[in-house]
Amino acid sequence: MKKWPLIIIIAAIIGLVVAFIIGQLLPNMRTSSSDIEVNITDPALIKQGEYIARTADCVACHTTLDGETYAGGLPMLTPLGAIYSTNITPDQETGIGHYSFDDFKNAVKHGVRSDNKALYPAMPYPSYQLMPDEDLAAMYAFFMSDVKAVKQANLKSELPPIANWRWPLAYWQVLFDRKRDFVPETDDALLTRGQYLIEGPGHCGSCHTGRGIGFQEIALSNADSNKYLSGAIIDGWRAKSIRGEHRGLGTWTVAELNDFFKTGRTDTTAAFGAMAEVVEHSTQYMTDYDINAMSSYLKTLTPAPNKEATLPAKKDITTQKLLDGDYDSRGSILYAEYCQICHRVDGKGVARIFPALDGNSAVYSNNADSVLQITLSGGRMPETPHDRMAFTMPEFSNLSDADVAEVVNYVRNSWTNQAPEITVNDVVKMRAFLAKKPKSGTDVAPDLSLDNVNSLDAAVKGAK
Repeated sequence: MKKWPLIIIIAAIIGLVVAFIIGQLLPNMRTSSSDIEVNITDPALIKQGEYIARTADCVACHTTLDGETYAGGLPMLTPLGAIYSTNITPDQETGIGHYSFDDFKNAVKHGVRSDNKALYPAMPYPSYQLMPDEDLAAMYAFFMSDVKAVKQANLKSELPPIANWRWPLAYWQVLFDRKRDFVPETDDALLTRGQYLIEGPGHCGSCHTGRGIGFQEIALSNADSNKYLSGAIIDGWRAKSIRGEHRGLGTWTVAELNDFFKTGRTDTTAAFGAMAEVVEHSTQYMTDYDINAMSSYLKTLTPAPNKEATLPAKKDITTQKLLDGDYDSRGSILYAEYCQICHRVDGKGVARIFPALDGNSAVYSNNADSVLQITLSGGRMPETPHDRMAFTMPEFSNLSDADVAEVVNYVRNSWTNQAPEITVNDVVKMRAFLAKKPKSGTDVAPDLSLDNVNSLDAAVKGAK
């Protein structure tokens, strides 16, 4: 009987070795070669590749704040620690300058590096898999000929030992990244184009679809499940549902979505967090047809399961109370002191300058993480040529946990808003998360003093 522990240990070692060997071989089963010859000096092909790279939003993940474009180094948080985006400039030593077209295609579509190692699924190759080889050829020409080569070594992940091994990722790919082709849901050309952009290069599901136990997207298309695009938490932000329920896109029109994708704003809301980067680096550059295609397709999606298509009507009694100076709660006092000057007594803000709080589905979402994060750390709108200025929201981390909870609950349940209340413990958790979170471009807000806000407020009134 004493031999059994030894036999078990030996069997476990043999099993691990066999698994390792198979894990090394699995990437070979995923890669593929192409007969396409890419002329990387063709100006038309390079221009096409630049546009496709915009639709795929490569720059947002592979560029740090004030860093060289596409040189990598952007931290991406996982439950086990941060991993860093890589250098995808054509530098021969630290970038992808030594990649053949097949190497490039296998990395983008199949998640396999040129050295036959599996890529982390933070790279959205399950979505990019739908992209045709011809589009990848154009992207390859763009990256090899038009992107500035930057010598910048890639950063190692902060994952703990064993968890940072690459070979088990090959098994993840076998389990969760099945080979698939794009399957249109309709014969309508506009909706089909929108579906392709959402499912494929736009990889919207990477943020807006929940993850399973293996960090895999629980659905890769609407055909898979109506949980697709039903909302998720990423980097402490609530990537809202972009399906048809009231707290999703139920109250949005196609025209409003078009405006949002092109400018990062509407008359009532503005992009923030990771979505601000998507607009700034990707969607603002897309053609009007492609933007309209995405908006039109999203509006065909039914409400997510167990989510309300509509909410009960609620009468606004908040505005008059604030006008009367009837501060009947700690939250109302804090709102009048810190928020009212920009977002107004009626919670409607100022069109395209200060987002509305009343009727803003990002505000009254069931999950309050985004509201908490932007309250504590601030944020900024994306910069686009459409609007002359990109406004920022200052951070209010100086408020106590109790006060943050009070004002957030007040905003989420005033005017016509209706939302579950948060607790002080929710604020404590968010502070702890933000204390560990690396800064990125949209997380940094300037120190906006009350005097500056008053000056801006006067300028807005004067513009009217």
